[in-house]
Amino acid sequence: MADRFPPNIDMETPSIARMYDFLLGGKDNFEADRKACEALANGIPELVTFANDNRAYLARAVEYVAAQGVDQFLDLGAGLPTADNTHHAAQRHNPEARVVYVDHDPIVLSHGRALIDDSVRTAFLLADIRDTDGILGAPETTRLLDLDRPLCVMLVSLLHCLPDDSDPFGMVRRLMGRLAPGSCIIFSHIVSDDPAAAVWMTDKILSFGTPWGRVRSPEEASVVFEGLELASPWLDGRDQGPFAVDCATWRMPDAEPRFRPASAESKLWELAGVAFRN
Repeated sequence: MADRFPPNIDMETPSIARMYDFLLGGKDNFEADRKACEALANGIPELVTFANDNRAYLARAVEYVAAQGVDQFLDLGAGLPTADNTHHAAQRHNPEARVVYVDHDPIVLSHGRALIDDSVRTAFLLADIRDTDGILGAPETTRLLDLDRPLCVMLVSLLHCLPDDSDPFGMVRRLMGRLAPGSCIIFSHIVSDDPAAAVWMTDKILSFGTPWGRVRSPEEASVVFEGLELASPWLDGRDQGPFAVDCATWRMPDAEPRFRPASAESKLWELAGVAFRN
């Protein structure tokens, strides 16, 4: 399998992108990634469901945003392509929708470019997601995205990968400040209301040697929505809180939006929401 990947790839250190690929049933991962997922699953038995719920949320949120008339997407920390990627979900509603995927992992770039089925409206960019100037000024971005029009920034399962000293929430504020009114974010972040569970998952991932951030509290993660207007998480759009919810329940048919999982045994979840800049 190694000959399918770019040279000089570290196959011994787990990668978040490859671990996520494994959890979603993909094949673009190594033994180290699979062992890391197994170690995490010992403490989080619902890990596979966790990942798949988040992926399904991404598709629902992109379709919702596209239905609001937003037709361009900047997908930060895109990860390895799998089923129902951002451009698939967006272009189901609007075939003219444009997507720029950004990731720092060269495997993501290699596989992403190989799997793009519409290079006229979709591009992959290898960049540090914290480099706002570099991303917005890259040829791939300037070719596809018009910053004078509303743009959706994808922050799905991303900011918990960044440590506090990277100022992830400040990065989002600065980026949104450069975008046109009507722009929005699609956000999800691993959170916990149990400090011990948060520390366990954070320490476990860092013990793999994998660059990562930390599990944050719901209050810490909700800072991302400051200055933005949260969309209703109800499928019928009703004006009823909470508006930041467990991703598995955001605009999910036949489900009531919940701030956290129903089971008290679930100590970790992905807090999610879609929010617009006025």
